[in-house]
Amino acid sequence: DNETNTERLFGQPNRAPFVKDAFHDRVVGGRESAVNPAGSGTKAAAWYHLALPAGASATVRLRLSPSGEAPAEPLGPGFDAAYAARIREADEFYAAVIPAGLEPAERAVARQAYAGLVWSKQFYNLVVPEWLDGDPTQPPPPVSRLTGRNADWPYVHARDVLSMPDTWEYPWFAAWDLAFHMLPLARLDPESAKSQLVLLLREWYMQPNGQLPAYEWGFDDVNPPVHAWAAWRVYKMTGPRGGRDRLFLERVFQKLLLNFTWWVNRKDVEGRNLFGGGFLGLDNIGVFDRSKPLPSGGMLEQADGTSWMAFYCGTMLSIALELASVDPAYEDVASKFFEHYVAIADAINGLGGVGLWDEQDGFYYDLVHVDGQHLPIRLRSMVGLIPLLACEVLEQDVLDRLPGFSKRMRWFLEHRPDLMGQIGRVEGGPGGGGARRLLAIPSRDRLLRVLRVLLDEGEFLSPYGIRSLSRAYRDHPFAFTLAGETHTVAYAPGESDSGMFGGNSNWRGPVWFPVNFLLIEALERYHHFYGDAVKVECPTGSGNLVTLAQAAAEIERRLVSLFVPDAAGRRPCHGVDPRFAADPHWRDLVLFYEYFHGDTGRGCGASHQTGWTALVTHCLETLAARRASSPL
Repeated sequence: DNETNTERLFGQPNRAPFVKDAFHDRVVGGRESAVNPAGSGTKAAAWYHLALPAGASATVRLRLSPSGEAPAEPLGPGFDAAYAARIREADEFYAAVIPAGLEPAERAVARQAYAGLVWSKQFYNLVVPEWLDGDPTQPPPPVSRLTGRNADWPYVHARDVLSMPDTWEYPWFAAWDLAFHMLPLARLDPESAKSQLVLLLREWYMQPNGQLPAYEWGFDDVNPPVHAWAAWRVYKMTGPRGGRDRLFLERVFQKLLLNFTWWVNRKDVEGRNLFGGGFLGLDNIGVFDRSKPLPSGGMLEQADGTSWMAFYCGTMLSIALELASVDPAYEDVASKFFEHYVAIADAINGLGGVGLWDEQDGFYYDLVHVDGQHLPIRLRSMVGLIPLLACEVLEQDVLDRLPGFSKRMRWFLEHRPDLMGQIGRVEGGPGGGGARRLLAIPSRDRLLRVLRVLLDEGEFLSPYGIRSLSRAYRDHPFAFTLAGETHTVAYAPGESDSGMFGGNSNWRGPVWFPVNFLLIEALERYHHFYGDAVKVECPTGSGNLVTLAQAAAEIERRLVSLFVPDAAGRRPCHGVDPRFAADPHWRDLVLFYEYFHGDTGRGCGASHQTGWTALVTHCLETLAARRASSPL
């Protein structure tokens, strides 16, 4: 009674009288013979007939019990008591998880975000060898499947409960989506968050060469390497200093060494620490489809690909230093990541005079190498903001506890003045005396130049967060000519205006939570190092000078405002539909969309993508913490 309806699909007789869509045929089609008259089988459905007058409502009570164990009064007082108890337990749980300093409307947003995150977990079953061979009870698949999509991933044997981006539109795991999901999930279920991060690094997901599967529609595609960052954040979130899960951190670190090596070997084409990478999760953000070779030949060196590797490297350095505090063996690998980070930062800032920094515009750009030329693609997009993410602060007390690492670092600084003179990224902290050191791609001056654009409301700063493409291209689209062919990119703040990557995703203007969240964290780290000595205009041109921490808080405030109702009950994420503001059946519903219109905040894409959009819970946490530290 759970067999495929081959008659409907293929015009072939059914092997059994009762098939998968029997309930549809019975309820909608009225065909009584569609279901087993014996009332037995592997599937069952409750079917209620209710006649309701206009405006009326009805409640159906249902209780499932093991056969022979039903209580004498299954829907009596015990039913109401159990129902009330479950509601009370949920209320008590979320009261402990969600900070008390939030307004009721803000608490409702956080609770629905967490609920959606739990709802988006599902059992995922994909065994690639079985998929390649086909179902033995069905006609064989085409021979082309054996050399087509995911054919090189016979290692994938997924039979696990995983966090999905959206169980309706994207009912499969995506590596970088899942990494972001784990931060809010760690507040609800720390062990589940840690186990999923470990799971994707196990032998039945990861390739032997260290590559992580990107997502079902193309395991070979490359997502930004954020797995180490997620593991590091979850490690710190789920325990106090001295009481954290070091075994978890060691497990992920050992496997991430393989993944990092895969990146270096496969994506640094010329061994110059400038990385390509492909589409990197940002779909249509570029002039070209970055998952394919350039139409004119040549090579694309990506500002975000290189920056993501510096970000990865810096995170691995932080993990290695943490592990080295107990096991000195990790000091050696920490030195490796320190020196590799500096080499990548040097490359992106101007290796051989051909880096990805553009002094004229004060921005980072992709670079095309073709016919001996180095051509910058001067498109102001999120690609040029990613370099800001790769910053780490090294505390002096940590260095003092690690003599092996500190000795090697001092030697490196003394003997490689070519690198340090080029980028000058390792600096003393504001306290003097070498209190802190900063590893960052942009110098202080370059950071301020990029932030001038990032915080400009005519460019990246939307009323609802940071846009993925500058608004300057709304009236003046960007054009790039290569090999006689002109490619254009225009500002598209809502849904995509191109068919690239299926057209249901858009990085040419909308606000996306994952990169906004990483930018907020980066600004907070820069503030930790620079303190009040560095201030920026926010918004640019307003005359309002703020610290980098305050700039981060302003971006968070704008992100939160997507979901909180205004005086008229309107939530920007729901657009102008009046039902979400006035209809009592809809006004309290919050949907956590895939991305948001860069001008109006209207939700776009998958409407239940609570996964990474659930990061709003962290924004609300910090909002509550700021209120607690600065009461009115």
